[in-house]
Amino acid sequence: MKTRKRFGQHFLHDPGILRRIVEAIDPASGDAVVEIGPGEGALTRPLLERLNLLTAIEIDRDLAARLTGELPPGKFSLICADALAVDFSSFPAGVRIVGNLPYNISTPLLFHLARYSERVRDMHFLLQREVVERMVARPSTPDYGRLSVMLQVRFAMRKLFVVAPGAFRPPPKVESAFVRLMPLAQKPACDDTVLERIVREAFSARRKTLRNALGISPRDFAELALDPKLRPENLSPGDYLRIARRVEFQGSI
Repeated sequence: MKTRKRFGQHFLHDPGILRRIVEAIDPASGDAVVEIGPGEGALTRPLLERLNLLTAIEIDRDLAARLTGELPPGKFSLICADALAVDFSSFPAGVRIVGNLPYNISTPLLFHLARYSERVRDMHFLLQREVVERMVARPSTPDYGRLSVMLQVRFAMRKLFVVAPGAFRPPPKVESAFVRLMPLAQKPACDDTVLERIVREAFSARRKTLRNALGISPRDFAELALDPKLRPENLSPGDYLRIARRVEFQGSI
């Protein structure tokens, strides 16, 4: 089937990579699994061999119709929709989310999915390698930024393996990587909107010092034991949580 550029489609076809992905996910028959962007069903089919039921979310109506016609209705359920608009809280608690995510929406989709971390058992995604490097980056490194912080406060993440462009049709111009996200036991103890705003403001001025990037007072810096001459990339996810809690309870910004 012809790919559609507007959907960022690159269909995975390498049997060896597909086996590695299924082995990494290791689905059990009774697991509640949601696949985002099943495409032509290359990953969907081996997952169905292990599952009693698989739910998929596909935005391409032609692909959705094809999969619905080819796969057993008793085991396969398809939602034809944009994953960015899907309420993932409607799925059972402990849902496992997997997928070869479209490059063109991968970052906003990760931010969207992060809001449902309490409902998720784990997530496994094939993504542009550059995005995965940003997800797992440590403070004070070039790849560390807003995406790193907003995911690391909710998930433990591990890059599992790299996938070459030739594993896809059509081959992308960059390498991909397969990553696992495991929700942390403790939810961030602050308001999500406050944390998101602080992190967004900080990294929109990442070359500035904290004194100029964040509108908090000298007293706040002192009581948080933070050097105002540091830059946003020097703070850990835990530091941003501490700032957000102070802002939330004291109205510093």
